[in-house]
Amino acid sequence: MLRRILKIPLLGDMAVGKTSLRKKYLGEGFNTKYMVTIGADFSVKSVLIDDREVRLQIWDLAGQQQFATVRSLYYNGSSGAILVYDVTNPHSYENIPLWTKELLQNNDNKKIPLMLIGNKIDLRDTVRTTTVSKEEGEQLAEKLRKEFNIVYFFETSAKTGEGVNEAFDYFVRSILD
Repeated sequence: MLRRILKIPLLGDMAVGKTSLRKKYLGEGFNTKYMVTIGADFSVKSVLIDDREVRLQIWDLAGQQQFATVRSLYYNGSSGAILVYDVTNPHSYENIPLWTKELLQNNDNKKIPLMLIGNKIDLRDTVRTTTVSKEEGEQLAEKLRKEFNIVYFFETSAKTGEGVNEAFDYFVRSILD
C-alpha cells in the first residue's frame, strides 16, 4: 500500500483555536488554558481514508504578526491549508483574506485546496458580543472559491469536539480525490 504524505498548515489569528483543533484531532483532549504557539508547532498523524494510508503533517502556525517571517518558511509544499477563525471574534473572520494572501505569497502563488473553519461554536450563545453566523462563514467560503476553486467550510468546537474529526477527514479525503 502506497503511503501518501500531506502537509497541511493551520492559519489564522492568535487565539482562534488552531492548537486546540490540532490537539483534539490528534486525540489529545482540550486544555482550557491559552497556550501561545511560538513560531510553529508540528504534529504527525497517520490515518486510513478509504483504504488509503495517509500521513498528515499538521503545521500549527503562530498567529501573531511578529512571527510572519517565521511562518513564511512553512507554507511551501503544502498540500492544502486550513484557515481558522473564532465565531465570537469577527475581527479574526475579517482577517481571513489576509491569511490567504500570505499563504499565496509564500507558496509560490500555488493555489491549493483550502478549508475554512469557524471554531468555538460552543461559545456562540454565551457571549454578549456580535458573533459570526454560519451563513457569513458560508458566504466567505463562496468568495474564496472564486479565487481558489476548492474551498470547504465547516464549523467546529475544539472544546466539545463537534465537527473536528469530520472536518479534517473530509478535507483529507478531498485532497486525495
